[in-house]
Amino acid sequence: MSSVSEGRFRGSAVPLITPGPPRTTLRTADGVRIEAVYEPCTAGAGAVAESSFDGTAIVLAHGFTGSVDRPAVRRAAGVFAGRAAVVTFSFRGHGGSGGRSTVGDREVLDLAAAVAWARSLGHRRVVTVGFSMGGSVVLRHGALYAGRPVDDTGAGDVVELTEREGRTGARAEAHADAVVAVSAPARWYYRGTAPMRRLHWVVTRPLGRLVGRYGLHTRIDRDEWNPVPLAPVEAAGLFGPTPLLIVHGDRDPYFPLDHPRSLADAAGDGAELWLERGMGHAENAADETLLTRIADWAVTP
Repeated sequence: MSSVSEGRFRGSAVPLITPGPPRTTLRTADGVRIEAVYEPCTAGAGAVAESSFDGTAIVLAHGFTGSVDRPAVRRAAGVFAGRAAVVTFSFRGHGGSGGRSTVGDREVLDLAAAVAWARSLGHRRVVTVGFSMGGSVVLRHGALYAGRPVDDTGAGDVVELTEREGRTGARAEAHADAVVAVSAPARWYYRGTAPMRRLHWVVTRPLGRLVGRYGLHTRIDRDEWNPVPLAPVEAAGLFGPTPLLIVHGDRDPYFPLDHPRSLADAAGDGAELWLERGMGHAENAADETLLTRIADWAVTP
């Protein structure tokens, strides 16, 4: 889960992505149309940028109330494109995508479609980078698409979703080679901070969903989770050999530091933990220096 408002974000000397990058509409395994944008790597001359088609692609997963065209998302994509090709997309219920937001549950299918698209363009290595709600999604996706069965205790929908992907043949093409979770929650239903209490009001109350639709341009599903999806901290323990980077600010107003530490503990030796001094929450708070460090980590096998 992410902020219910973009608010201010740190400036960057990196220009926004050039006008008119290739756009497409993807269809998820459950039939939702998802808008997506592809940005080739901008490093060096044209020949270097063209060579990014068979190199690494970063798939960027935004936070709650974000979209492919939000300034903070475009800014992060612009920084990442200096190191690798970038795929951005709008989760269901956000931006120009169809459907309604399930706040981290079925969004794993949106991410899977974006990863599969990156591979269809010829990229041999795909790294997912998620912010806040997107961070929880990349964690669950990393576990569900790791190519082995998942212990679905308390999360029967996990089996349903992975079996659906298996029947379409898409699951093998939709795995991530490495995962970065920025400002991600470790557990669901957290209400320990004022911003998270406001977010739960937006998601769970009829009036809150109206505010979400007309004030925040986010269409939220009215149904409660049933069953509750695999928690991010449970997913972090199921990565196996997939490299995982957890990034969190020590001034995050949504999720205190026990969240990233719990994720890192669950992942064990396979994870790196970066606790960023002075950083707030998600893509709005990530400055150019941090985004560049993340991109450097992503392109290093």
